[in-house]
Amino acid sequence: MQIVIIGAGVIGLATAWRTAAGGAAVTLVDPAPASGASSVAAGMLTPVSELTYGEEPLLRLGLASRDRYGAFVAELEELTGLETGYRTDGIIEVAFDSDDLRHLDDLRRFQESLGIPVEALTGRECRRLEPMLAPGVRGGLLAPEDGSVDPRRLAPALLAAGERLGVRLVRRRAERIVVENDAAAGVGLDDGTVIRADRVLLAAGPWSGDLGGLPPGTVPPVRPVKGQVIRLRTRTPFLRRPARGLVRGSSVYLVPRADGEIVLGATQEELGFDTRVTAGGLWELLRDARELLPGITELEFAEVTAGLRPGSPDNAPVMGPTALPGLLVGTGHFRNGVLLTPVSADILSAMLLDGPVPEVAGPFAPDRFSPEVSA
Repeated sequence: MQIVIIGAGVIGLATAWRTAAGGAAVTLVDPAPASGASSVAAGMLTPVSELTYGEEPLLRLGLASRDRYGAFVAELEELTGLETGYRTDGIIEVAFDSDDLRHLDDLRRFQESLGIPVEALTGRECRRLEPMLAPGVRGGLLAPEDGSVDPRRLAPALLAAGERLGVRLVRRRAERIVVENDAAAGVGLDDGTVIRADRVLLAAGPWSGDLGGLPPGTVPPVRPVKGQVIRLRTRTPFLRRPARGLVRGSSVYLVPRADGEIVLGATQEELGFDTRVTAGGLWELLRDARELLPGITELEFAEVTAGLRPGSPDNAPVMGPTALPGLLVGTGHFRNGVLLTPVSADILSAMLLDGPVPEVAGPFAPDRFSPEVSA
Protein backbone atom coordinates (compact mmCIF):
# COMPACT_ATOMS: atom_id res chain seq x y z
CA MET A 1 0.00 0.00 0.00
CA GLN A 2 1.30 3.48 -0.94
CA ILE A 3 0.68 6.09 1.76
CA VAL A 4 1.47 9.81 1.59
CA ILE A 5 1.50 11.84 4.82
CA ILE A 6 1.43 15.63 4.53
CA GLY A 7 3.08 17.25 7.54
CA ALA A 8 6.14 16.21 9.54
CA GLY A 9 5.36 17.44 13.02
CA VAL A 10 5.42 14.87 15.79
CA ILE A 11 1.99 13.49 14.79
CA GLY A 12 2.96 13.00 11.14
CA LEU A 13 6.40 11.64 12.01
CA ALA A 14 5.12 9.13 14.55
CA THR A 15 2.33 7.99 12.24
CA ALA A 16 4.81 7.53 9.38
CA TRP A 17 6.99 5.35 11.62
CA ARG A 18 4.09 3.20 12.80
CA THR A 19 2.57 2.90 9.33
CA ALA A 20 5.88 1.85 7.79
CA ALA A 21 6.28 -0.69 10.59
CA GLY A 22 2.92 -2.11 9.49
CA GLY A 23 4.27 -2.84 6.00
CA ALA A 24 3.17 0.16 3.94
CA ALA A 25 5.38 2.24 1.66
CA VAL A 26 5.25 5.70 3.24
CA THR A 27 6.18 9.08 1.77
CA LEU A 28 6.32 12.06 4.13
CA VAL A 29 5.91 15.51 2.56
CA ASP A 30 7.10 18.62 4.41
CA PRO A 31 9.51 21.39 3.32
CA ALA A 32 10.82 21.81 6.89
CA PRO A 33 10.23 18.76 9.12
CA ALA A 34 9.63 19.37 12.83
CA SER A 35 9.89 23.14 12.44
CA GLY A 36 6.36 24.10 13.50
CA ALA A 37 4.66 23.77 16.87
CA SER A 38 6.75 20.66 17.58
CA SER A 39 9.92 22.77 17.78
CA VAL A 40 8.35 25.28 20.17
CA ALA A 41 6.38 22.99 22.51
CA ALA A 42 7.57 22.37 26.07
CA GLY A 43 6.57 18.70 26.04
CA MET A 44 4.52 18.38 29.23
CA LEU A 45 2.75 15.02 29.45
CA THR A 46 -0.15 16.20 31.56
CA PRO A 47 -3.59 14.75 30.86
CA VAL A 48 -4.45 15.36 34.53
CA SER A 49 -3.01 18.85 34.93
CA GLU A 50 -4.58 19.93 31.61
CA LEU A 51 -7.99 18.55 32.57
CA THR A 52 -11.02 20.84 32.38
CA TYR A 53 -14.68 20.15 33.02
CA GLY A 54 -16.63 18.37 30.29
CA GLU A 55 -13.54 16.99 28.53
CA GLU A 56 -13.71 13.39 29.75
CA PRO A 57 -13.22 11.86 26.26
CA LEU A 58 -10.11 14.00 25.77
CA LEU A 59 -8.94 12.99 29.23
CA ARG A 60 -9.30 9.30 28.38
CA LEU A 61 -7.35 9.87 25.15
CA GLY A 62 -4.63 11.71 27.06
CA LEU A 63 -4.37 9.03 29.73
CA ALA A 64 -4.16 6.31 27.07
CA SER A 65 -1.33 8.20 25.36
CA ARG A 66 0.57 9.03 28.55
CA ASP A 67 0.41 5.38 29.59
CA ARG A 68 1.88 4.37 26.21
CA TYR A 69 4.82 6.77 26.47
CA GLY A 70 7.26 4.58 28.40
CA ALA A 71 7.13 1.70 25.92
CA PHE A 72 6.88 4.11 22.96
CA VAL A 73 10.05 5.96 23.96
CA ALA A 74 11.92 2.77 24.89
CA GLU A 75 11.25 1.30 21.44
CA LEU A 76 12.14 4.55 19.71
CA GLU A 77 15.40 5.05 21.59
CA GLU A 78 16.46 1.43 21.09
CA LEU A 79 15.80 1.62 17.35
CA THR A 80 17.58 4.92 16.78
CA GLY A 81 20.10 5.23 19.60
CA LEU A 82 18.79 8.75 20.20
CA GLU A 83 17.57 10.11 23.54
CA THR A 84 14.20 11.87 23.83
CA GLY A 85 14.50 13.56 27.24
CA TYR A 86 11.59 11.50 28.59
CA ARG A 87 11.06 12.02 32.34
CA THR A 88 8.50 10.67 34.82
CA ASP A 89 9.01 12.98 37.80
CA GLY A 90 5.36 13.96 38.19
CA ILE A 91 4.09 17.52 37.81
CA ILE A 92 3.36 20.02 40.56
CA GLU A 93 0.61 22.61 40.15
CA VAL A 94 0.67 25.55 42.56
CA ALA A 95 -1.65 28.40 43.50
CA PHE A 96 -0.54 32.01 44.02
CA ASP A 97 -3.55 33.29 45.97
CA SER A 98 -6.68 31.99 47.70
CA ASP A 99 -8.84 32.23 44.56
CA ASP A 100 -6.27 30.19 42.63
CA LEU A 101 -6.22 27.64 45.45
CA ARG A 102 -10.01 27.30 45.34
CA HIS A 103 -9.77 26.58 41.64
CA LEU A 104 -7.18 23.87 42.24
CA ASP A 105 -9.32 22.40 45.01
CA ASP A 106 -12.31 22.17 42.65
CA LEU A 107 -10.05 20.55 40.07
CA ARG A 108 -8.78 18.02 42.64
CA ARG A 109 -12.32 16.99 43.61
CA PHE A 110 -13.26 16.57 39.97
CA GLN A 111 -10.18 14.45 39.28
CA GLU A 112 -10.83 12.29 42.33
CA SER A 113 -14.42 11.75 41.18
CA LEU A 114 -12.95 10.21 38.02
CA GLY A 115 -10.56 7.99 39.97
CA ILE A 116 -7.44 9.93 38.96
CA PRO A 117 -4.66 9.94 41.58
CA VAL A 118 -3.76 13.46 42.68
CA GLU A 119 -2.29 14.69 45.96
CA ALA A 120 -3.30 17.94 47.66
CA LEU A 121 -0.36 19.93 49.04
CA THR A 122 -0.03 22.76 51.55
CA GLY A 123 2.21 25.68 50.72
CA ARG A 124 4.93 24.22 52.95
CA GLU A 125 4.67 20.84 51.22
CA CYS A 126 4.96 22.54 47.83
CA ARG A 127 8.18 24.26 48.93
CA ARG A 128 9.55 21.02 50.34
CA LEU A 129 9.17 19.48 46.89
CA GLU A 130 10.39 22.60 45.08
CA PRO A 131 12.49 24.81 47.38
CA MET A 132 12.70 27.68 44.87
CA LEU A 133 8.96 28.38 45.10
CA ALA A 134 7.97 31.71 46.65
CA PRO A 135 7.09 31.75 50.38
CA GLY A 136 3.65 33.09 49.53
CA VAL A 137 2.52 30.10 47.43
CA ARG A 138 -0.75 29.02 49.05
CA GLY A 139 -0.85 25.33 48.14
CA GLY A 140 -1.03 23.00 45.20
CA LEU A 141 -1.46 19.57 43.69
CA LEU A 142 0.95 16.82 42.74
CA ALA A 143 0.10 14.66 39.70
CA PRO A 144 2.59 11.85 40.35
CA GLU A 145 2.01 9.94 37.11
CA ASP A 146 2.53 12.87 34.73
CA GLY A 147 5.87 13.73 33.14
CA SER A 148 7.61 15.40 30.22
CA VAL A 149 9.59 14.78 27.03
CA ASP A 150 11.79 17.09 24.96
CA PRO A 151 10.07 17.62 21.58
CA ARG A 152 13.34 18.89 20.08
CA ARG A 153 14.82 15.46 20.75
CA LEU A 154 11.64 13.47 20.15
CA ALA A 155 11.11 14.77 16.60
CA PRO A 156 14.60 13.89 15.26
CA ALA A 157 14.31 10.45 16.84
CA LEU A 158 10.95 9.90 15.12
CA LEU A 159 12.40 11.06 11.81
CA ALA A 160 15.33 8.67 12.19
CA ALA A 161 13.00 5.79 13.11
CA GLY A 162 10.93 6.34 9.99
CA GLU A 163 14.01 6.51 7.78
CA ARG A 164 15.25 3.20 9.21
CA LEU A 165 12.00 1.61 8.11
CA GLY A 166 12.14 3.10 4.62
CA VAL A 167 9.99 6.22 5.01
CA ARG A 168 10.82 8.58 2.14
CA LEU A 169 11.03 12.24 3.09
CA VAL A 170 10.20 14.77 0.37
CA ARG A 171 11.18 18.30 1.41
CA ARG A 172 8.64 20.09 -0.76
CA ARG A 173 5.39 21.89 -0.05
CA ALA A 174 2.17 20.05 -0.84
CA GLU A 175 -0.10 22.29 -2.95
CA ARG A 176 -3.09 20.12 -3.77
CA ILE A 177 -4.82 16.81 -3.30
CA VAL A 178 -5.08 14.87 -6.55
CA VAL A 179 -8.66 13.64 -6.94
CA GLU A 180 -9.60 10.96 -9.44
CA ASN A 181 -12.93 9.13 -9.67
CA ASP A 182 -14.17 11.09 -6.63
CA ALA A 183 -11.34 9.79 -4.41
CA ALA A 184 -7.95 11.02 -3.23
CA ALA A 185 -5.29 9.55 -5.53
CA GLY A 186 -2.16 11.46 -4.55
CA VAL A 187 -0.56 14.80 -3.77
CA GLY A 188 0.64 17.58 -6.07
CA LEU A 189 3.80 19.40 -4.94
CA ASP A 190 4.95 22.97 -5.44
CA ASP A 191 7.45 21.91 -8.13
CA GLY A 192 4.74 20.29 -10.23
CA THR A 193 5.55 16.74 -9.16
CA VAL A 194 2.68 14.39 -8.36
CA ILE A 195 3.08 11.60 -5.81
CA ARG A 196 0.53 8.84 -6.32
CA ALA A 197 -1.00 7.19 -3.29
CA ASP A 198 -3.63 4.70 -2.24
CA ARG A 199 -4.34 6.86 0.81
CA VAL A 200 -3.36 10.34 1.94
CA LEU A 201 -3.13 11.57 5.53
CA LEU A 202 -3.38 15.31 6.05
CA ALA A 203 -1.44 16.17 9.24
CA ALA A 204 -0.36 19.71 8.45
CA GLY A 205 -1.55 21.40 11.64
CA PRO A 206 -3.31 24.75 11.13
CA TRP A 207 -2.46 24.60 7.40
CA SER A 208 -4.45 21.38 6.90
CA GLY A 209 -7.32 23.12 5.14
CA ASP A 210 -5.18 25.17 2.74
CA LEU A 211 -4.61 22.59 -0.01
CA GLY A 212 -6.15 22.87 -3.44
CA GLY A 213 -8.32 20.12 -4.84
CA LEU A 214 -10.34 19.61 -1.67
CA PRO A 215 -14.12 19.62 -2.13
CA PRO A 216 -15.79 22.21 0.15
CA GLY A 217 -16.27 20.98 3.71
CA THR A 218 -13.95 17.99 3.33
CA VAL A 219 -11.60 19.09 6.13
CA PRO A 220 -13.06 20.50 9.37
CA PRO A 221 -11.96 24.06 10.13
CA VAL A 222 -8.66 24.20 12.03
CA ARG A 223 -7.41 27.57 13.24
CA PRO A 224 -3.93 28.68 14.35
CA VAL A 225 -3.52 29.53 18.05
CA LYS A 226 -0.30 31.38 18.81
CA GLY A 227 1.90 30.44 21.74
CA GLN A 228 4.98 32.37 22.81
CA VAL A 229 7.67 30.51 24.77
CA ILE A 230 10.85 31.56 26.59
CA ARG A 231 13.87 29.29 27.07
CA LEU A 232 16.15 30.01 30.02
CA ARG A 233 19.33 28.31 31.26
CA THR A 234 20.70 27.55 34.70
CA ARG A 235 24.03 26.12 35.84
CA THR A 236 22.67 25.07 39.24
CA PRO A 237 19.54 23.02 40.08
CA PHE A 238 16.42 25.18 39.96
CA LEU A 239 13.40 22.88 39.46
CA ARG A 240 13.18 19.15 40.11
CA ARG A 241 10.08 18.54 38.01
CA PRO A 242 7.73 20.45 35.66
CA ALA A 243 5.63 23.05 37.45
CA ARG A 244 2.39 24.69 36.46
CA GLY A 245 1.14 27.72 38.33
CA LEU A 246 -2.04 29.73 38.60
CA VAL A 247 -1.37 33.41 39.19
CA ARG A 248 -4.56 35.45 39.64
CA GLY A 249 -6.32 33.06 37.27
CA SER A 250 -3.58 33.05 34.61
CA SER A 251 -1.70 29.84 33.88
CA VAL A 252 2.06 29.58 33.45
CA TYR A 253 4.32 26.53 33.29
CA LEU A 254 8.02 25.74 33.59
CA VAL A 255 9.62 22.54 32.31
CA PRO A 256 13.22 21.73 33.33
CA ARG A 257 15.60 19.72 31.16
CA ALA A 258 18.53 17.63 32.32
CA ASP A 259 21.00 19.97 30.54
CA GLY A 260 19.91 23.03 32.52
CA GLU A 261 17.36 24.42 30.08
CA ILE A 262 14.04 25.62 31.51
CA VAL A 263 11.12 26.15 29.14
CA LEU A 264 8.67 28.85 30.24
CA GLY A 265 5.32 29.22 28.54
CA ALA A 266 3.01 29.80 27.04
CA THR A 267 0.70 32.50 25.82
CA GLN A 268 -2.52 31.58 24.05
CA GLU A 269 -3.46 34.11 21.38
CA GLU A 270 -6.04 34.03 18.59
CA LEU A 271 -4.16 36.15 16.05
CA GLY A 272 -4.27 34.12 12.86
CA PHE A 273 -0.91 33.12 11.40
CA ASP A 274 1.04 35.76 13.33
CA THR A 275 4.27 34.28 14.75
CA ARG A 276 5.87 37.51 15.99
CA VAL A 277 7.41 37.43 19.45
CA THR A 278 6.09 40.43 21.40
CA ALA A 279 7.34 42.31 24.43
CA GLY A 280 3.89 42.09 26.01
CA GLY A 281 3.67 38.33 25.67
CA LEU A 282 7.12 37.77 27.15
CA TRP A 283 6.47 40.26 29.97
CA GLU A 284 3.29 38.41 30.99
CA LEU A 285 5.13 35.09 31.14
CA LEU A 286 8.05 36.47 33.16
CA ARG A 287 5.75 38.48 35.46
CA ASP A 288 3.68 35.43 36.43
CA ALA A 289 6.68 33.11 36.68
CA ARG A 290 8.44 35.57 39.00
CA GLU A 291 5.47 35.58 41.38
CA LEU A 292 5.90 31.82 41.83
CA LEU A 293 9.67 31.50 41.49
CA PRO A 294 11.39 34.81 42.32
CA GLY A 295 14.82 33.41 41.47
CA ILE A 296 13.85 33.08 37.81
CA THR A 297 15.08 36.63 37.16
CA GLU A 298 18.65 35.41 37.79
CA LEU A 299 18.56 32.76 35.07
CA GLU A 300 20.30 33.16 31.73
CA PHE A 301 18.06 34.23 28.85
CA ALA A 302 18.57 31.77 25.96
CA GLU A 303 15.79 31.97 23.35
CA VAL A 304 12.28 33.19 22.57
CA THR A 305 10.00 31.58 20.01
CA ALA A 306 6.39 31.57 18.90
CA GLY A 307 4.49 28.69 17.33
CA LEU A 308 1.03 27.97 16.01
CA ARG A 309 -1.06 25.25 17.63
CA PRO A 310 -3.84 23.72 15.49
CA GLY A 311 -7.20 24.26 17.17
CA SER A 312 -10.44 22.60 16.03
CA PRO A 313 -13.87 24.14 16.81
CA ASP A 314 -14.02 22.15 20.07
CA ASN A 315 -10.24 22.23 20.71
CA ALA A 316 -10.03 18.44 20.46
CA PRO A 317 -8.16 16.36 17.85
CA VAL A 318 -9.67 15.51 14.48
CA MET A 319 -8.61 12.01 13.41
CA GLY A 320 -10.06 9.73 10.78
CA PRO A 321 -11.48 9.40 7.27
CA THR A 322 -13.02 12.43 5.60
CA ALA A 323 -15.96 12.56 3.21
CA LEU A 324 -13.46 12.22 0.35
CA PRO A 325 -12.57 8.51 0.01
CA GLY A 326 -8.87 7.87 0.46
CA LEU A 327 -8.23 11.07 2.44
CA LEU A 328 -7.75 11.01 6.21
CA VAL A 329 -6.95 13.83 8.61
CA GLY A 330 -4.89 13.94 11.81
CA THR A 331 -4.85 17.46 13.17
CA GLY A 332 -6.46 19.78 15.73
CA HIS A 333 -4.39 18.54 18.69
CA PHE A 334 -4.20 22.10 20.07
CA ARG A 335 -2.16 22.17 23.34
CA ASN A 336 -1.83 18.39 23.50
CA GLY A 337 0.07 17.38 20.37
CA VAL A 338 3.18 16.05 22.11
CA LEU A 339 1.16 14.30 24.83
CA LEU A 340 -1.11 12.64 22.25
CA THR A 341 1.65 11.53 19.87
CA PRO A 342 1.78 7.80 20.79
CA VAL A 343 -1.97 7.19 20.80
CA SER A 344 -2.54 9.33 17.69
CA ALA A 345 0.10 7.34 15.80
CA ASP A 346 -1.58 4.10 16.87
CA ILE A 347 -5.00 5.38 15.80
CA LEU A 348 -4.00 6.90 12.47
CA SER A 349 -1.71 4.05 11.39
CA ALA A 350 -4.46 1.54 12.20
CA MET A 351 -6.88 3.55 10.05
CA LEU A 352 -4.40 3.77 7.17
CA LEU A 353 -3.68 0.03 7.33
CA ASP A 354 -7.28 -1.12 7.96
CA GLY A 355 -6.25 -2.47 11.36
CA PRO A 356 -8.16 -2.47 14.66
CA VAL A 357 -8.60 1.12 15.83
CA PRO A 358 -8.33 1.89 19.57
CA GLU A 359 -11.76 2.59 21.07
CA VAL A 360 -10.65 5.94 22.51
CA ALA A 361 -10.61 7.31 18.93
CA GLY A 362 -14.40 7.28 18.63
CA PRO A 363 -15.23 10.83 19.82
CA PHE A 364 -12.65 12.46 17.55
CA ALA A 365 -13.92 11.57 14.07
CA PRO A 366 -14.00 14.43 11.53
CA ASP A 367 -17.70 13.95 10.81
CA ARG A 368 -18.65 15.24 14.28
CA PHE A 369 -18.57 18.73 12.75
CA SER A 370 -20.85 17.89 9.82
CA PRO A 371 -24.29 19.54 9.86
CA GLU A 372 -26.03 16.17 10.07
CA VAL A 373 -24.10 15.06 13.16
CA SER A 374 -24.26 18.49 14.80
CA ALA A 375 -28.02 18.54 14.36
